[in-house]
Amino acid sequence: MPDRCVSKQTLQRLPAYLNYLRSPGGKTGKNVSATSIAEALGLNDVVVRKDLASVSSKGRPKVGYARAELIRELESFLGYDNSQDAILVGAGKLGQALLAYSGFPQYGLNILAGFDADPSLAGREVAGKKILPMDKLPDLCRRVGVHIGIITVPGGQAQAVCDQLIDSGVLAVWNFANAHLQVPRGILVQNENMAVSLALLSNHLKERFSTKGGA
Repeated sequence: MPDRCVSKQTLQRLPAYLNYLRSPGGKTGKNVSATSIAEALGLNDVVVRKDLASVSSKGRPKVGYARAELIRELESFLGYDNSQDAILVGAGKLGQALLAYSGFPQYGLNILAGFDADPSLAGREVAGKKILPMDKLPDLCRRVGVHIGIITVPGGQAQAVCDQLIDSGVLAVWNFANAHLQVPRGILVQNENMAVSLALLSNHLKERFSTKGGA
């Protein structure tokens, strides 16, 4: 039986395997090996083999995995075959872009609606999703059983929004705000920190150019 408790690093790699298997380049033949996935993605084949073993026990030596079955197992493990409802708070440009993004359903995420404190946005629709006033947030979350909240408000407002989401029954927060959120035990926060990502990109370029300059 596969090990259902996996590391964060493995969880971060599994979607890449699934995306590859779904892609045109990953659809060659009925079977696929951990080695071929590793080569396609530029990863260590031992790491890929261990990652897949945590999801599926059906890999066979010199044969690999049945491609279609491995895709189903990855989708099931990652929750992509079981859509999770979410709401978004902060209907500015970033929030509206996320509301309009049509790719979330293939990852098992269904954004029901957006919320914003700006009364001028109330009633507006983005890609068929309504933007609602904040006072309607608790009722919708509790009535529908929403457990995922997406935060795209300015950093100074993020903690108050996070608190309201948790009070309304949200158990997992996807945070795009530039703020460190304090949450009770049992609540998951996944931060998308653009400042950190840009710093990593900038540092990489700085190292590359300094190396060339010193050569």
